[in-house]
Amino acid sequence: MKVYSHPPIDEISLPVLLQALSDPCRLAIVRELLAKDYALACNEVPLEVSKATRSHHFEVLRGAGVIFTQVEGTKCMTSLRREELEERFPGLLKLIAAAEPDLKPV
Repeated sequence: MKVYSHPPIDEISLPVLLQALSDPCRLAIVRELLAKDYALACNEVPLEVSKATRSHHFEVLRGAGVIFTQVEGTKCMTSLRREELEERFPGLLKLIAAAEPDLKPV
């Protein structure tokens, strides 16, 4: 069983976080997770990219501390680190939710 590593919230830096969120595809992933109150498997997020590219985007978001991934059976379920991000960067998720809705993922 694969175990994912996640940076401690106090080690998440704003530049790394913003760089991860600068890609329209990763922003679309975060917006989809914001719209749900539950974890999603990566294939449940609507993106028009290959499986490898999708995995890369989730890895970048995980490494930046934006998402949390855990294995449940045969699926890798991903959720936003909502409470932790709100504590560390107050208002960030509201800004993401309110940003230009017409950005298209690549």
